[in-house]
Amino acid sequence: MLQVELMTHSAEETMAKSEALGKLMEGGAVLLLEGDLGAGKTTFTKGLAKGLEIKRNVNSPTFTIIKEYQGRLPLYHMDVYRLADSEEDLGFDDYFEGEGVTVVEWAHLIEEFLPSERLEIYIYHHGDDERKIVLTPKGERYEAICKELME
Repeated sequence: MLQVELMTHSAEETMAKSEALGKLMEGGAVLLLEGDLGAGKTTFTKGLAKGLEIKRNVNSPTFTIIKEYQGRLPLYHMDVYRLADSEEDLGFDDYFEGEGVTVVEWAHLIEEFLPSERLEIYIYHHGDDERKIVLTPKGERYEAICKELME
């Protein structure tokens, strides 16, 4: 199984790596973001948004669950942490099968709604500013993106 590991040494470097990923995104992409509180999930998403040519400031959708941004492709940024004990389907398929790029923070909490093809991204703390970012592609489309990112 293909896995890509990236080390970053600052928030800016994390954003640069995710911006590069954002430039490779096509409509219908689903990215799952996991990591402890403060690991850098929103920072990663900010860089991704920059790669999608989104001009608006991106912040965590913690209290709104889903935020939408317009750029080269729409970005649907979800934080499903508050749905931990909910069985509610908020129309996830509309996002996952849409024309935009969907980023889901705390995705393991809605596992039953997730598409089988996706890019799983885990962000780990390594000291104050260092992060280890592990990308695990599920499906040929995401394997190709990871290979291109490594070039």
